[in-house]
Amino acid sequence: MPFSPTYFIFILPGLVLSIIASIAVNSAYKKWSQVRNTRNLTGLQVADYLKSRYNLDEISFTQTQGTLSDHYDPRSKTLALSQNVGAVPSVAAMAITAHELGHAAQDRDNYGPMKLRRVLVPVVNIGSNVGMILVIIGLVLNLLGLATIGIILFASTTVFSLVTLPIELDASKRAKVMLEESQLMTSDEERKGVNKVLNAAAWTYVAGLVTSVLQLLYYVSLISGRRRR
Repeated sequence: MPFSPTYFIFILPGLVLSIIASIAVNSAYKKWSQVRNTRNLTGLQVADYLKSRYNLDEISFTQTQGTLSDHYDPRSKTLALSQNVGAVPSVAAMAITAHELGHAAQDRDNYGPMKLRRVLVPVVNIGSNVGMILVIIGLVLNLLGLATIGIILFASTTVFSLVTLPIELDASKRAKVMLEESQLMTSDEERKGVNKVLNAAAWTYVAGLVTSVLQLLYYVSLISGRRRR
């Protein structure tokens, strides 16, 4: 059968890492969303200031619902900020806004990994669903060739996670440079807060990659085990 107790042995490290990353993100966000930045600028004001300074004039701003739902959409050139980021003058809001503008700068510069991820999106949408189905059917019916095709399709999700990690790390790097150069981040406390928020967020992508790799290895081990019988 496709699922067994072994599955949880494979996936446990990724699950633990995901929980730790989630706790770290929420903790950093909660702490630094209560600390005002020195310039007393909301996330939206930070975005507007950096937009003009870093040649991001094509970008428009909008509001999104929820917490930590902030994102940049390269298709519409839109930066969506949540209420707690766009309307609050906190260190966390400044860090998150700058990070998303880092993605906008990647888009402006035709950053290679971002272009690759864009190409992978339709492949991943198919691979994550169809691939899993083919793996299960192949294992249940002992059609290992079909299961192998499923694994190849499902592997696109791991590739996607692998490509996403450097994109996120680079966006955070760009964010810190923009905040430093523009003198929006001027105190050691602000630097500490920005680093805490962005570094915690990075671990969620590390956890996602680890989980995806372990899940892929689990299915590979199932097929390998069938072949040895």
